[in-house]
Amino acid sequence: MPNSVTGGQVNPPTLDTVGLVDQSLGNAGTSSSAPALEEGDMDPWALPQLKDTGQPWKELSVAGRVRRVLLGVLKACGLLGSLYLFICSLDILSSAFQLLGSKVAGDIFKDNVVLSNPVAGLVIGVLVTVLVQSSSTSSSIVVSMVASNLLTVRASVPIIMGVNVGTSITSTLVSMAQSGDRDEFRRAFGGSAVHGIFNWLTVLLLLPLESAVGTLEKLSALALEAASLQPGGAAPDILKVLTQPLTHLIVQLDADVIVNSATGNATNSSLIKRWCGTRKEPDQGNSSHCGAVTPGPCPERNGSATAEQLPCHHLFVGTALTDLAVGFILLAGSLLLLCSCLVLVVKLLNSVLRGRIARAVRTVINADFPFPFGGLSGYLAILVGAGLTFVLQSSSVFTAAIVPLMGVGVISLERAYPLFLGSNIGTTTTALLAALASPSNMLSSALQVALIHFFFNLAGILLWYMVPILRLPIPLAKRFGDLTARYRWVAVAYLLLSFLLLPLATFGLSLAGNTVLAAVGGPLVALVLLVVLVNVLQRQRPAWLPRPLRSWAWLPRWLRSLEPWDRLVSRCCPCRACSPPPAAPKEAHCYENPEILASQQL
Repeated sequence: MPNSVTGGQVNPPTLDTVGLVDQSLGNAGTSSSAPALEEGDMDPWALPQLKDTGQPWKELSVAGRVRRVLLGVLKACGLLGSLYLFICSLDILSSAFQLLGSKVAGDIFKDNVVLSNPVAGLVIGVLVTVLVQSSSTSSSIVVSMVASNLLTVRASVPIIMGVNVGTSITSTLVSMAQSGDRDEFRRAFGGSAVHGIFNWLTVLLLLPLESAVGTLEKLSALALEAASLQPGGAAPDILKVLTQPLTHLIVQLDADVIVNSATGNATNSSLIKRWCGTRKEPDQGNSSHCGAVTPGPCPERNGSATAEQLPCHHLFVGTALTDLAVGFILLAGSLLLLCSCLVLVVKLLNSVLRGRIARAVRTVINADFPFPFGGLSGYLAILVGAGLTFVLQSSSVFTAAIVPLMGVGVISLERAYPLFLGSNIGTTTTALLAALASPSNMLSSALQVALIHFFFNLAGILLWYMVPILRLPIPLAKRFGDLTARYRWVAVAYLLLSFLLLPLATFGLSLAGNTVLAAVGGPLVALVLLVVLVNVLQRQRPAWLPRPLRSWAWLPRWLRSLEPWDRLVSRCCPCRACSPPPAAPKEAHCYENPEILASQQL
């Protein structure tokens, strides 16, 4: 150790001091163990240090270098293959949900009395998107109903908002695969939650405004009148070109059946596609051997051609199983493949992203522009998210790919947030191109619904991103991630409540009438807002509250703490699968982290 400082004072540690401590610890050997850090001594949201524990490249022999290169190539191929199967499993999962809930989704849209209620329209959009696992399918149903005069444009606005909320369930499901590690689950679930929180906050502000004024409807109508748009070609489908050769061998669905069920024109009882095309054959009476007898083309004859239907070639074509049975089979298989691919992706990312590679990737993804243009980095991330979503033709695939990267510590929550916002914009541009490919009788309705979707997400970005102090989804997602890292069952409760139970309860109340919905839902919403306001005042301005409301200590413990509920869930859950994972002791040597050394007296 260096000589003691005179005067009894301790100078602040410098890099030389770090080097001396490193040397002294190295000479000490393994006689003493490093102290374990408490969890509160470091920021749990800080990106972890992915250190390279392998041998340096310069010290490797020729055979070792060749072995490392081959191993890196194999890891890259495994990562790409796992990502490909992961995307295919998402497509099969969407097909499974459509088989399980397509008829229910179509029947939900038939009740025009219920759809006239904005709150009911919102939860219907959430439920249908959760059931079919595709925002494009839900949007196409809305477009068809508006074009068929079964639904007004004003009534379609809350449904589009619900579609935007329901599409965030995919990333939430993906984050559950990383629940084995506390820190990874905190970052992954916080990343998926920030997307849902943004959508819900935007809905809470814009839905009352839209019901009172009709802002999005009028704005989309003005934009439609200002732009002279003509029908164009179909939107590009880059991702499906890669995945359809595999997914079409498993199952093929007829998406028109869902739309026809909603519009009352259902003709086929099964959603599984049996016929994939037609082939015209000329009538035998008109086919002659004139080409063999006389040279030149045969003369034209007025004959009829018979169309032969071509059968599909997939696993469930002509099956005797019902749509429900096939849906359950595909659901189990796709979830198994999804979780397996996610585990492989996470393991390979943890193995590949080490040392210099990890630092390079983090520098590129999380870097900011130099002062004074640092604020533009987030807007560039929004453009990148929109562009990648447009290329992939799926916001669910893009957000589901970002969540594992957040879990392993490659992308920070602050950088993933604008990427998710850009993904919302990218999926609306895809809808705009798809609307341009609509028939002429549906072009106006399709474009207006797509513009409403675009302006909704644009308004959300203006509200919750333009002003840094108003980026509330980030701190809320961090609090939620910390809570779910401690109580993993909260994630399951959030998933069930936000996307299934609360929408179903609201839809059931809306069936009883607007009066019943207002009488039951109004006091509950007011109570929730009051509790949130009291909690904020307790932290910021407790003197403004009456003395009894400055603390919740007077309430029973099960109303103010999750500990009793956690004990109950841990007792009921088998094998303690829902209990918080044990925190592994994390050792940090001072020569590895100069910041910790600077906080200690030497």
